[in-house]
Amino acid sequence: MILQEFSKYIQSKNEDIINNKTTSTKILCEWIKLVIHKNPKNNADKIVHKEIMLAQNKSGDFLITGKSESGRTLINALFNYAQSYEHYIMSKWLENKKPEDFQK
Repeated sequence: MILQEFSKYIQSKNEDIINNKTTSTKILCEWIKLVIHKNPKNNADKIVHKEIMLAQNKSGDFLITGKSESGRTLINALFNYAQSYEHYIMSKWLENKKPEDFQK
């Protein structure tokens, strides 16, 4: 349920990943920030509110941590999904590329 919500969000950012404008980890942080800063509307939002804490400093660096063991498990699952999704998108992008496509 939560991975499905995050999946919809990260899929909307495919072009940004391909164009190297952002990373899947930054997208995960953006999504968590969006969910935490709005009123929970569904069960996925409620769980994220209850289980995940996001801290950010003035420089824009962030720390995502679980409030409990299940929160840490959720963060690991979201992080692993984000990483695998980024690898999948980049492998699809590389599929039809030739070595000469990367020459200056």
